[in-house]
Amino acid sequence: MPRAETRFEAIGTRWCVETAAPLADATLDRVRGVVDAYDLVWSRFRADSVVSAMARDGGTYALPGHAAELLDLYDVLEDRTDGAMTPLVGRSLEHLGYDATYRLRPAGAPLPAPRGVRTRDVVTCARRDEGALTVTAMRPVLLDVGAAGKGQLVDLVAAELRACGVGEYVVDAGGDMVHRGPDVVRVGLQVPGDPGRVLGAVDLRDAALCASAVDRRSWGDGLHHVLDARTGAPVGGVVATWVVGERAMVADGLATALFLADPDVLQGVAEHTYVQLRADGSARVALALPGRLFGTGQD
Repeated sequence: MPRAETRFEAIGTRWCVETAAPLADATLDRVRGVVDAYDLVWSRFRADSVVSAMARDGGTYALPGHAAELLDLYDVLEDRTDGAMTPLVGRSLEHLGYDATYRLRPAGAPLPAPRGVRTRDVVTCARRDEGALTVTAMRPVLLDVGAAGKGQLVDLVAAELRACGVGEYVVDAGGDMVHRGPDVVRVGLQVPGDPGRVLGAVDLRDAALCASAVDRRSWGDGLHHVLDARTGAPVGGVVATWVVGERAMVADGLATALFLADPDVLQGVAEHTYVQLRADGSARVALALPGRLFGTGQD
């Protein structure tokens, strides 16, 4: 079947939407509207976002209904990783130089997130009619939802395509993707730091695949975006992860959590398969993974 690709850049990521026929301008406008609306809530890189307002002033804000499931997922993964994965990591990222100005120079030793504090201790949520959500930050707090938020945005874009009558598609936002349709799509698993090599392939059909790697956002020796919030320092034992699941939001969150917890600890969060590539070159692979690795030590 002939395919059409629509490419654009948004939220600091290259997007590719693959469909059977070119997207209508009106559909693309609606997709861009979904992306812009999400960015206006969650981006810590723009001064007019809700997240930036919470960081300046604390207080109470109305959020779209889908914020509830994102924060619920973080609540689960925060517990499963013993606080290592949390949206409270925003200040830690800023401190290491990954801030709104892209300073990319650490301000000192790593800054841990507040010890013994969970997100629900400083940000409370109340659901309202028609799916809206009210959140209250009891003090100024900088949230960063990058560990699962991009995956959720992929899901929201996919939902908008369906609402526009597009039934078959691949939405790919910088390696976080969702596929819907009858045909299998084979996706290579890129070797970190080497775009020309893959260490395996996954056959994706009516599912999401999300990847995370230490080279995706790195800005110095040992400096990258996957932090252990308990120390404020970038993790070192795992270099890349891939997760296949039904929804991109959950797959994205689990891909980050696999840097911070044993895969067994994450079983039961949602049905998923995974690849966890360690710094020593070995890999742990779920038995039911719809694909295979090439020449990698596995367990």
